[in-house]
Amino acid sequence: MIKKLLLTVVLTTTFLNVFTQNIITWEVLKNVEFDEIWSEEFQAYYMVPKFSAQVLALDKKEVQIRGFIIPVDIVQDYYVLSANPYSSCFFCGQAGPESVMEVQLVKKYEGLRMDQVITFKGKLRLNVEDIYQLNYILEDAEIVE
Repeated sequence: MIKKLLLTVVLTTTFLNVFTQNIITWEVLKNVEFDEIWSEEFQAYYMVPKFSAQVLALDKKEVQIRGFIIPVDIVQDYYVLSANPYSSCFFCGQAGPESVMEVQLVKKYEGLRMDQVITFKGKLRLNVEDIYQLNYILEDAEIVE
């Protein structure tokens, strides 16, 4: 009886974890508009996001997303996940800021390569105010095996 109860609890927990996790796509994250704002500090315009209701609903939620890894600074463990390979990503002027996400890893992963396709899970944080960070930030990120 105890084994049956334990098995039921384990299966229920596993089921809930799988189905409560939001698996999102870059198509969903495209649901954002941008206003250009002048920055006196930088003497340039920068883009401030206005997220759709669908995207706002994902803020601070556990999500999974698949994309191309871009190791920006491996010494500092600063990685970006992109909807596109590096040759056509936001940093090369080929896409918009909605196509990249800062990945804040919970642990160091060895051997992450440019343009490696990886699925991450973590807590999505929407960024409107900090000009030094991307609009999408995946906190406590881990690779999904």
